[in-house]
Formats: sequence, C-alpha cells, structure tokens
Amino acid sequence: MTKLPVAIIGGGPVGLAAAAHLLERGETPVLFEAGATIGASVLDWGHAQLFSPWEFNVDEASARLLEQSGWQMPPAAELPTGAELVERYLRPLAELPAMRAVIHTGARVAGVSRRRLDKVKDQAREQTPFQLHIVADDGAESLVEARAVIDASGAWRQLNPMGANGLPAIGETALRQRIAYGLPDVKGRERGRYAGKRVLVVGSGHSAINVLLDLIELRVDYPATEIIWAMRGDNLQKVYGGGEADALEARGLLGMRIKAAVAAGGLEIAAPFSIAAVEAAGAGLRVTGQQLGRQRQLAADDIVVCAGARPDLAMLRELRLDLDPALESSRALAPLIDPNLHSCGTVRPHGEAELRQPEKDFYIIGMKSYGRAPTFLMATGYEQARSVAAALCGDWAAARDLRLKLPETGVCITDYAVADACCAPAAAQPALLALGEIAIANGEFGAPPLRAERCC
Repeated sequence: MTKLPVAIIGGGPVGLAAAAHLLERGETPVLFEAGATIGASVLDWGHAQLFSPWEFNVDEASARLLEQSGWQMPPAAELPTGAELVERYLRPLAELPAMRAVIHTGARVAGVSRRRLDKVKDQAREQTPFQLHIVADDGAESLVEARAVIDASGAWRQLNPMGANGLPAIGETALRQRIAYGLPDVKGRERGRYAGKRVLVVGSGHSAINVLLDLIELRVDYPATEIIWAMRGDNLQKVYGGGEADALEARGLLGMRIKAAVAAGGLEIAAPFSIAAVEAAGAGLRVTGQQLGRQRQLAADDIVVCAGARPDLAMLRELRLDLDPALESSRALAPLIDPNLHSCGTVRPHGEAELRQPEKDFYIIGMKSYGRAPTFLMATGYEQARSVAAALCGDWAAARDLRLKLPETGVCITDYAVADACCAPAAAQPALLALGEIAIANGEFGAPPLRAERCC
C-alpha cells in the first residue's frame, strides 16, 4: 500500500492543488481528468468573470511550484475570467515537469472500489488498495490501484434540470438537445443561436443573471431579441444581493445591473413560476408551469437553464459513504454550508475531519464536496486540498490547523465557533457559539483555541 500513489479525480483548480500539495510533501500522485485538457469544465464558462480576484484564486503550494520556474502571480486585485484562470494559472501549472508526469487527460473515472472487494465486503478492507476503473477517450479500459483517492471532479457536468421538483420536467429529456444548461457564451461563440430570438432563462442565481445581462447586451445589435426570466421564488431583492454594500464589488455590480434592467422593463418576468413540462411548439418550445396557483404557459424559441448543479455519485457506488440526505455532502460538512443559513463568505474553515468518509482514505473535495449547496468558494477548496494532503501524508497537526482567507472580508478566520456565530443571523448566534465551544472542549475537528482575527 505504501508504494501505491494517491489518485486524484479531476484536473480543475482544486484537483491540481491537491497534486501540488502532495508533490510538495514528496508524494507521487496520479491525476485523471476526463476532459481533453486541464480545466476543461472551467473553459465551459471561460467567458464569465469571477467575483473574487486573483489573490483568492491561486493555491499556495501551486504558486510555490510555479514560482520556482519563474512564473509571476497576476495582479492580486484583478478579476480573471474562467479562460484567464486556465491560461495564466492552471495550464502553466500543469505543464511543469513534475505535474506533467502525473497528469492523464482524456481519462474518465467510471468507478472506484477496492481490489476484489465490493461495498459489502469487510475483510481487510482498510488494508486493501483502491481500484479506479479508467476509460480513455479511445475506449480503452484499465484498472489503476491507489492507496488513497481524492475526488475533486466537481459538479459542472451534472447540471440540474428545470423541473421544480428536482427531476427533469415532462418532455425535458427528449428535448435536451434544444435546451442549453449552465453558462452559454451568448455574446460570443453561441451568438447566432440567440440573436433575434425569444429566449427563456430559468434560474435566480448569478449564472442566470450573467446570461440575462449578456442577452440584454446582445439585443443592442439584435433588437428583435426578447428575454423572459422564470424563477421559482419571487424575492427579487434577495436575488439582487447587496448592491453597493456587497463585500465583493463585482457581485454587487451584477445585482445592480439586473435590478436596473428590470426597472427599465428590459425583460419579462415569470415569478414565482414552477415548471412542470416542456414541449415542442413548431420551431419553438412551450413551457407549462404553475404561477400563483394557476397554470401558465411560456413560449420561447430557446431555453437556458441555470438551476445549479449536483454531484455525480454513480462512480462512487461501491464505496462506503456517509452523505447528508438533503445536500449530498459529507454529513459533518452539511450544517456548515447549508445555503439556508450561509453565504459563501460565512462558511467556516474545514478540512480533513469534516470531509472524512467511512471509506478510509477516500475524500471528496472541491465543488463536489458541497453536494447541492451553492456556497462553494475556490479558496475553500484549496484549504480542503491542503488539509487532506497533509492527513494522507501523516501530518495531522497541519491537517487540523485550518485557516481560510475569505474574499468577502479579506480576513483570515482561524476559528470554528466564532466564525459561525458572528456571521450567522443574530437569533442563531448564541446557539452556534455554544455549540462551537462544546465542540472545541470535546476536541472535535482538532480545532484551534476559540478565537478569530476578525469576523464578517
């Protein structure tokens, strides 16, 4: 077992960070990326700009490796696009000789198990190597053994359907080729698809707002373009966010721009609108749903669904996992990331202990670790990677010394209880603080003393 590598699934920012931390500790990991290139999922939304600047989007171990080759950090306060993140950071990192030697692209992990042991078998399970079933682009299959596995495969390729019940709307699967999901490049390579069309955008998050604003800009050149915005809720003020008071300026500006567009009558709004079915209607599509207790139909030439993502757990079916029944994250992590209580900037530092699964030496990190919660930050994923790599190398002190500099505050919070308590709604603060004190007193999480340099 000690001679086997640590296998990493996913060649995005967090998967590469895990590889960098393991290399820095003298390990030789092996990394599998399903896409043809490193950062393939990021390039899907490469035209979109991140809310947080470079300062929070570069992993420390990765930066140290890069700087040895003469790489220079981009301006700390600059906001990169997804494509710039790949071109200026991920690709140079992946091309370093030490990294290049361990990365395999076009290699999809179809399943993970233990050698000759399915999920049910107990015999010497923890002393038995993992086996990863790899399917290459050319169809070739192989089994690769590892002493530990880090799943950083993300959730971008598992985008949510438009059905209000979490399932595809009636007719959606059959019409999937006529529906776009995620963040299509409306003003760029997919301009011809949407120009002059009646477009329905489904969703109320930042991805939906980005698409809506791009369509509004597209309409300047193509005035016949019509825009409909459908969302399940109707609290537009929550959707708009903090505006000028937002701790992330770019995010606040996004909210102010869509608020101004709505005020100017620049788009039709259907809210609260719960989608039940979609069908072909001539050259276009017709969506049926419920609005304020009544059936309503929306006609469109094209549909863009921005309804978030969920983890693909199929390849992990032969592993023993303990997942939260609602979020599909690890059970210990769920209350810390619950979107009903937290925003991205109020999730406290967490690492190996919260990510640990019943399957020893298997971890899910990065966006996939959050399950269905949309509160993930890249900086959080980097801290997860550092902590898990330290644990797998036996450095438990480093694994438990959790620190996270939050883009929303620019401050490093090193505490569990205080970070939760001061960032939570006022009514919840006393209870959270008490829970944190109990957890620390009991030695849970390997937490440092109760303190914080500053809170939200």
